[in-house]
Amino acid sequence: MRESILKLLEQDYSLEHRHIAAILNTTEDVINKEIDKMIEEGIILKARPIINWEKTNREFVTALIDLNVTPQRGEGFDKVAERIYQYPEVKNLFLMSGGYDLSVLIEGNSLKEVATFVAEKLAPMECVISTRTHFLLKKYKEDGIVFEKPKKDERGIITL
Repeated sequence: MRESILKLLEQDYSLEHRHIAAILNTTEDVINKEIDKMIEEGIILKARPIINWEKTNREFVTALIDLNVTPQRGEGFDKVAERIYQYPEVKNLFLMSGGYDLSVLIEGNSLKEVATFVAEKLAPMECVISTRTHFLLKKYKEDGIVFEKPKKDERGIITL
């Protein structure tokens, strides 16, 4: 039942518990207790809206920074990640396979602010071997939500 509840909440966290109960053919009380348990266990962490910031006046820059790091003895990548995710600019941090060890998603008010963060906070860390910064230009889809529906092709058909 947990997985079914989680899938429904992942699709729409605003879904009322009574609707989840109806979908899963159980009572609202059962759903409430199960959701409370999952919050207590750290399975459900936070509900948040997905916002299309491009439709607002907010100006900011998002960057994805790939890092090669030296893991710390006895603690692997966890200690390095812990140091990095403490910064308020860091929105997401992932351990990766492939060419880089960690990927950090950060937000800043300008390109210069992001560059300064990388140059003064990330790159100088003794465990950081190299960085590679990618600036986000446009979001098309996030967490399964498409930001803009495709425009209807209004070109006319040409016949010869």
